[in-house]
Amino acid sequence: MSTDTFNWHDFLHRWQEEWVPRPDEDDEPLVVPLNRPGADEAVIAAAEERLGQRLPPSYREFLAVSNGWYVEQAAGIYRLGGAADIDWFRDPFDMTPLYEEGLGHDPREEEVLLAGMWRRALRLETDSDMSYALLDPGDTDQDGEWALYVHKGWSGEFPDRYPSFRAYMEAMYRSFHGDRAGSPEFVNATTRAQDARVDEAHALALHGRYEEALPLLQEALSFGRPRSGVLLSQLRHLLAPHDQQGYGLLGADPRYLPEILPVEAMAAAGRGARRPDHDDHWVGMMTARGAARETVEAVLGAVSEGTHRYAPRGPWGRAVAEARESALWGATDAAWRVLRDALPLWEPPGPLLIAPVGLLADPVLGPLITPERGRELLATPRAGGTGPAPEPVPDLDPPGLSWLAEPAAYRQSFDAYRCVWVEGTDPGRLPALIGEEGAELSAPTDPDTVARRAPRPHEREGVELWEDRAVVAVGRADASWSFAFDGYAHHYLSDLSLSPAVAASASGRAVAVWRDPRGSSWADRPAAFHLSVAERGEELYAFTVRGTEIRRSGVIPEALDPARLFHPEDGGEADAERRLLDALHTELGVSLPRFALTRGRLPTFTTRSWTRAPGPGEGFAYLRFEGHRP
Repeated sequence: MSTDTFNWHDFLHRWQEEWVPRPDEDDEPLVVPLNRPGADEAVIAAAEERLGQRLPPSYREFLAVSNGWYVEQAAGIYRLGGAADIDWFRDPFDMTPLYEEGLGHDPREEEVLLAGMWRRALRLETDSDMSYALLDPGDTDQDGEWALYVHKGWSGEFPDRYPSFRAYMEAMYRSFHGDRAGSPEFVNATTRAQDARVDEAHALALHGRYEEALPLLQEALSFGRPRSGVLLSQLRHLLAPHDQQGYGLLGADPRYLPEILPVEAMAAAGRGARRPDHDDHWVGMMTARGAARETVEAVLGAVSEGTHRYAPRGPWGRAVAEARESALWGATDAAWRVLRDALPLWEPPGPLLIAPVGLLADPVLGPLITPERGRELLATPRAGGTGPAPEPVPDLDPPGLSWLAEPAAYRQSFDAYRCVWVEGTDPGRLPALIGEEGAELSAPTDPDTVARRAPRPHEREGVELWEDRAVVAVGRADASWSFAFDGYAHHYLSDLSLSPAVAASASGRAVAVWRDPRGSSWADRPAAFHLSVAERGEELYAFTVRGTEIRRSGVIPEALDPARLFHPEDGGEADAERRLLDALHTELGVSLPRFALTRGRLPTFTTRSWTRAPGPGEGFAYLRFEGHRP
């Protein structure tokens, strides 16, 4: 609404013409005089002489048109006074010392301005509920406008700041509209214009022109127009997929419930840290909006347990199912390409949906929607919209394995990792090959939860203290190899360590690697790296490198010769690790999907122990640290 030219007469006249009581003020008269006759120049000049300072431009212009205004309880302020009513605030409640004490050693400029505002501000309101409208001559812009602060004395909050008196009045006008937006009889030129903007934004969004739709919806929302909020929430959610958005009553509408209710449940489900009181509150809130309690509880449970499936109908639904099958085993780039190609086929279940936000709640597909991909999705014409396709977002997974040696590219806890690859075997068979008794694949799980689920021997009955069972993420590296990856190894590589490669190779070839970093608890213990390759139950070759010591067995291919790869004259440990990882990819064809392992969701299972039982004369140590409150 703000433009370079502004007509106070037209603005205030429109406000007066549009005035109707709020729904909770039916006892008010049908017409309220919001304004008073404007003050002439002599009256304004007299006020400036009394105050000892010229008033800022927009407030001066306002007084010339209306010498005061009824703002009807906006932020607790009922009426703004005229030229003869205003006076200096003079900080009657000693707010200045309170705000100065909170400045700290390196305060921001806005904090300094706010602390000094109380003693120099001009007070405008003449009727309020312990609230004050304060113009600050010390907080000005290049046009000579003074910032206006609204202090709600009963709230305990910081004052709301507006860059000028005009900005404040425009905000109050929008608030006036927002308070009445739900009333069917509140129809006027402004509401019709804003609703037209919503219609335009809706069409632009489906044509992939979301950047043009955003400001239209933001302005319409500031006027409280119906539909603007729910449309804007969809755009904002896909632009910032990790930020929760509210969808109001949309989640209870049968047309949208399968898409929206799971998205709403994501915040309640959290990251596995559910609390019964929070769950009950959310369920009650959703049922109050009109959704069936049984449905709400079922959706919350599925989202919390990672078993929810986004399952739309039609061609788009078939593409979603195909993409999930790829992403379920780690092929997230391939999954996104399937979704991207099918986006034009997406059809909304009703007019209030402009994007497939239901993707975000799918535990397998949701993590694929990065902010960059969210922008690509929104820029793709869909649901009959036309326009050019956006430039594709580059794939996120680097080839091979060398990314494991680049700490900046993934989570720091992958300093220690171990992995088993099995050739020609479906990932679903890995629990039977190397899993503990009764092991089964879990629902897709995020990496942080995998780390928390890693079992400790003292926590599980029937598990010996020397055992090192791991919770591994399972996937498919490419068409040939399946993998089981542990990025949170809790035990160090020792003489009791036992490679699972032999057990994994029952029907083909298997490769196992284990990186044990230099430990902070053992300052003199160098980092170690183990590789073993087996086929059909027999180890073909293996080596373990710790510092300058190399142990080897079998006939090791020249490309994987540890003496060449770990030569001390060719760089440090990180360089040697990178050379080995590159050699493994080149020689054996193994790889790992970085995105799925660091930000995605993969099935998991618990393996058998990666250490063997101590033999005669062998020992082991198991350390357990517990904290006690004093």
